[in-house]
Parts: sequence; C-alpha cells; structure tokens
Amino acid sequence: MSSSDSYEIQIFNYIFVYIYRYIIPVLYVMANIGNLFSALVFFKRSWRKNVCVFYFLICLFFNSCYINSTMLATIFITGFNINLENFSRVLCKVFYYTSYIFTRLSPTVLILASIDRLLISSQNVDTRLYSSKRLAYFSISISTFFWIIFYIHALIKVDIYQIYPSAFTCYYDTSGFYFQFTTFSSLIINISLSIALIILSILTFKNVCRIRSVPRQQRRQV
Repeated sequence: MSSSDSYEIQIFNYIFVYIYRYIIPVLYVMANIGNLFSALVFFKRSWRKNVCVFYFLICLFFNSCYINSTMLATIFITGFNINLENFSRVLCKVFYYTSYIFTRLSPTVLILASIDRLLISSQNVDTRLYSSKRLAYFSISISTFFWIIFYIHALIKVDIYQIYPSAFTCYYDTSGFYFQFTTFSSLIINISLSIALIILSILTFKNVCRIRSVPRQQRRQV
C-alpha cells in the first residue's frame, strides 16, 4: 500500500470519527425529540382506539429502544473510542443481541401496520373485521418472540476476541459457516422486509382507489 493510499484511509477514518462525534449525536437528540412528539400526538383520546395508531406506538417504542441502546453505544464506540463492551463479555453479547432484535422489530411492526391498513381498506366486511387490537397484540407478540429466538445465536457466537497481544475486540465469529450465515441472512431479511412493505403499500393504495371510484352514496355503505 502506497503512502498516498494510507493517507487517504487515515483522512477517511478521521471524517468517520468526527461524523459520529458531532453529527450523529445531534441526530440522536432529534430522533428522541421526534419520537416524543409523535407519541404525544398518538396518545390523543380520539386516536387511542385506532389499531394502526397502536402499531405506530409500538414501533415508536422499539425505535426508541434502538436509538437509546445501539445508536447511543455506537456514538461512544466510534466517536469517542469508549469500548466498554471490549472488557465485559456480558455487555459484548447483550450489545449485539439487542442490536439485532431492535433493528428487526421496528420494520416488522411497520409491516404489521401495513397489513392492518390493507385489511381495513378492503371492501369485504368480513375482511375488515380482522383489523382489531386482539390481532395486533397476537401479531406483535409472535413477531417479537420469533426475533428473540432467531437471534439467540448472537449470545453464543459473539464474544471478545484477541486481535493482537494487547488489543481485544467484541465481535462475532467470522470463521466458517457462521459468517456466511449472518451475511446472507441479513441481506435476505432486509430485502424481504423492503419488498413486503412495497407490495402491501401498493395493494392498500389500490383498495383506496377502488373505494374512491365508488359513487358517494354507495361509498358510505362501503
């Protein structure tokens, strides 16, 4: 590696550190404020019975957990070089485990909310009846349980590894099948969640367009 390449890498590392030291903390504060104001809006009495609003409140809760755990820890690790997880095996495992779970829970709840909007926008009365808080509680519970079980491997494979005699790092096992499993599973899950949200949004939009195309008097019945 030439000296110019090493200089460019060093500049890039400095930029990366300064972003996490000065820019990301501002985004962290703004995200918490945004979640707070959104919660105040959703807690209005007129919206409490709305099933979709219930999904949004749960999504806000999971999002706040992610912001105040994973995002905050990443600010300290990358921006200020405070690596507490490198000195505690428990913190190391919990950091990765909660990061995986909270990263998946928020988009999962958004998909459930999209399914609820698809059900409630249907012209079939029996289909609309499936939109209920009972189904919301059940769906969120099953989804949370699934991700908790699915990422249990992080508590086993993530550990503190010695990279050279005087340095240790908290990371997952990069040898053999496990590295390929984490890489491809993350890629497949991210693509699947994105595609599911797009498809559900398109189907819901079509349902709304069909309702709007119905004459006004018949629309009231629908």
